[in-house]
Amino acid sequence: MPIDIGKILAEGGGDRFELFKQRVSPQWARVLRTIGFDKNWVRGEGPYLWDDQGTKYLDFMSGWGVFNFGRKHPDIVRAVDEVLHSDFPGWIAFDTPALAAVLADELCRRMPNDLERVYFCNSGTEAVEAAIKFSRKATGKHHIIHLSKSFHGLTTGSLSLNGDASFRQGFEPFLPTSLEAPANDLPVLERLFATHDVAAFIAEPILGKGVVILEDDYLRGAQELCRKHDALLVMDEVQTGMGRSGKFLASEWIEGLDPDIVLLSKALSGGLVPVGALITRKEIHDAVYPSMEKALTHACTFGMGNLAMAAGLASLQVLDDENLLARANDLGAQFKAGLEAQQERFEFISEIRQRGLMIGIVFDKPRSMGLKTAWAMIHKMDKNLFPQAVVIPLFDDGKVLTQVAGHAIDVVKLLPPLTISEDDVQWFLRSFEDVMTSLHKFPGPVWEVVKKLGKHAIKGRGRKPAGQEA
Repeated sequence: MPIDIGKILAEGGGDRFELFKQRVSPQWARVLRTIGFDKNWVRGEGPYLWDDQGTKYLDFMSGWGVFNFGRKHPDIVRAVDEVLHSDFPGWIAFDTPALAAVLADELCRRMPNDLERVYFCNSGTEAVEAAIKFSRKATGKHHIIHLSKSFHGLTTGSLSLNGDASFRQGFEPFLPTSLEAPANDLPVLERLFATHDVAAFIAEPILGKGVVILEDDYLRGAQELCRKHDALLVMDEVQTGMGRSGKFLASEWIEGLDPDIVLLSKALSGGLVPVGALITRKEIHDAVYPSMEKALTHACTFGMGNLAMAAGLASLQVLDDENLLARANDLGAQFKAGLEAQQERFEFISEIRQRGLMIGIVFDKPRSMGLKTAWAMIHKMDKNLFPQAVVIPLFDDGKVLTQVAGHAIDVVKLLPPLTISEDDVQWFLRSFEDVMTSLHKFPGPVWEVVKKLGKHAIKGRGRKPAGQEA
């Protein structure tokens, strides 16, 4: 008897939650329940989600950035459905997949420079792993420089380039040739290049952790150092690419930037099928695959799958047909104007970081004595708590799903689909204003919720295994 997916999804949301807790991740289930995000989701379409009570939510996380085109975009669904219902074969081991060739050609055409070869894989972290190998093979050198607070994935190689200690703890030792540098500090970068055999410098043009927009002069300076020392410049556009920043690549905002390797994933397939891509120069690719004997020296089983390739082609078409680069810039400007107007009224808000529809709302110590006390209290309990005082009521009361921008970072990040409407922008701005109004009343109900979370955090730290930091 064929499996009935609809029946499985219709049966008991609570039971499914407990089953996930038992068989997949008890700690993740515990996190969701603690912050009140343990909803039974029954529908998703465009930028919206619906729970089993029929309540509509605005999704400004976009699945950590995979839904640039919203959920179930009809054109992308149609392309995947066409492949599923065709007789066209996939994953023939000895083959040159037609859809992969066409998607690779489309991606190369969109590069701002002379990148003409593509390696396909299944995720952003796989693309980073490929970049590590490509850089080493092409240069004959070993050290790779990454930035503090950077995020490039969680597999062993990419974790070695992860600048967030909270992800690294307990998984040592890492690749001994990985080097860390603070963002926007060229003198440190110059010293690292001068004292190590550097194969590559890898960076997100906008750091996902904190939504830190790297300075133009810094990235151009990093490029000069790469050229001077025969190293490669790698731009990790896994989250910032595919129109997120208002250009196809966020690195295109920096005049004169000419990366040797560009990495894409997440929104490349519209969120429907796992996919990743490394786009590079011919000579770099030829160094990795120098002969017929080495034709498969780096490969993956599920790379170049027809579903992923079709979804990628459809996603690029949607980006063009709906003029989403311009839309990201227009709506991003509306967000920034609305948030900066609120910044003048609410002293917790210190900065709005925005490029296209990648937005960071930065909070800092307020001026007034009562709010200073609240700020100090909550940071003493746990340095991760304050942004939750924004994210939780935004979700509970405003029905907007957002995220904290990183560990011990007082930034809330917005990654709305590029297909949102002006009404959606106003929905968020109204909800955010309500949260700010409540947050600036101390004591008040929002602060009681945060204190409760703080107690959970303190208890949780007490249960950590020996050898882990409190």
